[in-house]
Amino acid sequence: MKEKDLKIARELKRKLSSFVKLVEMRVFGSRARGNYGKYSDMDVFIEVEKLNKPLKAKIRKQVWEVGFNNNCMVISPLITTRYDLEKTPLRSAPIIKNIFEAGVII
Repeated sequence: MKEKDLKIARELKRKLSSFVKLVEMRVFGSRARGNYGKYSDMDVFIEVEKLNKPLKAKIRKQVWEVGFNNNCMVISPLITTRYDLEKTPLRSAPIIKNIFEAGVII
């Protein structure tokens, strides 16, 4: 992962942590691997303790603002809870396996 992307991810984590209890945050995909193209987004896995619609909207707004403030980079969040990872079909999704195998912990 490139230093600029790591800095942006850390900024996002800091801002999210100011209003939500983060369990885990990882960058995954091409930005984590460092082999992205000019228009690639930053894929971010965000796990929180509890989640409801207003909190999810607030998280998405903060994600957008951090991306916008860093030269309009698009940050694509996957926001979830431990319950979702253990008790719903998400637990067997290939993307989750990829995130935990190759994602960069922030």
